[in-house]
Amino acid sequence: MPAAESAPVSPTAPSPAVPLRHARGSAGYRRVNLALFLAGCATFALLYTTQTLLPQLSERFALSPAAASMSVSVTTGALAVAVIPVSMLSERVGRTRIMTVSVFAAALLGLLAAFAPDFGTLVALRTLQGVALAGLPATAMAYLAEEVEGASLGAAMGLYVAGNSIGGMGGRLVTGFAADLGGWRTAIVAVSLLALACAVVFRLLVPPSRHFAPSGVTGRELAGTLRSHLGDPALRRLYALGMLFMAAFGTVYNYLGYRLLGRPFNLPESVVGAIFVIYLAGTFSSTAAGRMVGRFGHRATLWAAAAVTAAGALLTLPDHLAFVVPGLIVLTAGFFAGHAAASAAVGLRARHGRAQASALYIAAYYLGSSLGGPVGGVAFHAVGWWGAVVFVLALCTVAVWAAAPLKSTGTAPVAASVRTRAAAKAA
Repeated sequence: MPAAESAPVSPTAPSPAVPLRHARGSAGYRRVNLALFLAGCATFALLYTTQTLLPQLSERFALSPAAASMSVSVTTGALAVAVIPVSMLSERVGRTRIMTVSVFAAALLGLLAAFAPDFGTLVALRTLQGVALAGLPATAMAYLAEEVEGASLGAAMGLYVAGNSIGGMGGRLVTGFAADLGGWRTAIVAVSLLALACAVVFRLLVPPSRHFAPSGVTGRELAGTLRSHLGDPALRRLYALGMLFMAAFGTVYNYLGYRLLGRPFNLPESVVGAIFVIYLAGTFSSTAAGRMVGRFGHRATLWAAAAVTAAGALLTLPDHLAFVVPGLIVLTAGFFAGHAAASAAVGLRARHGRAQASALYIAAYYLGSSLGGPVGGVAFHAVGWWGAVVFVLALCTVAVWAAAPLKSTGTAPVAASVRTRAAAKAA
């Protein structure tokens, strides 16, 4: 009896040995999106948990505003330092493992921080929390790029970034209301439990990596790539711009609570927390910045973002909410536009090792919060709100200078570059 013939194989059919990437509309794609959205929410809610609580921490532990802000600065600083080593670790042990450990460890450390007996212990736990939190920004975008098919990647990245911003805003809202009801410890517990719930759902939903291959990159090779990026004058300026914009933004939002809780505003904690809804302005300005870059180039967009940020800071000077709230909206829009333009320019400028180039930008960005916040606090403590605003204006002036040598590319070159790189990734 002749052997049965095997069915003909279509040359265009995908190999069964190579699993398909998640595409828009598939169940896997929906699971990826929801899992990463929740992980982003948890991460950025935890990162800035104490920002709204700084006045209460100052009162409880008899601290100056600059000293109290260390509870925020050590966390962002630890994240900045850890993001590159953690990204390298993820190349060896896998993306989902790093992300899972990151969100669970950060949430549990948050619960411990709520019971810190003194400010030193709180700062130590917040430092460890920053190291833990580095796992998500270090690996999430790499995971999405590996597991989501090219045509659907942009939407997936957008939803992940939305989770970051909504987590940062929502965490502050929860903190403000919980602090009004039960004090700073209650607020930290509330945010940590919310983050822990997000971590559980993330772990249940996130599909395992199907396209991850452990990397053999050595520490020496990584160091060489980092040196190459830091040796590029344009990339150095872009890293400095991320740091400057974040330092200005962090200064305003770190010390805003002190001003609004005191005279002449005398607002309750819950209302001060609700002010962070203004973050939504960044969603629209980030998109607008992308269009501006295409039409006017990165340099002009960064100049405009610095000018808008400075104008918003000036608007907050009068002691009336009719000026303060619009000023915060303008400043927030300017910051997010500058951040979007600078981070996008890093990806276009880097010719190799783009993951490491982006990691350096993330590190510089969070160092801006870690270093700029306390310095802005010294100015605020010494002079009042005027001091904080003058510090922000100085940072914006330096940002204009840093952006000056950058090339102002227009629509065609930028679009061509994006298309070329998308084609290369698809190939």
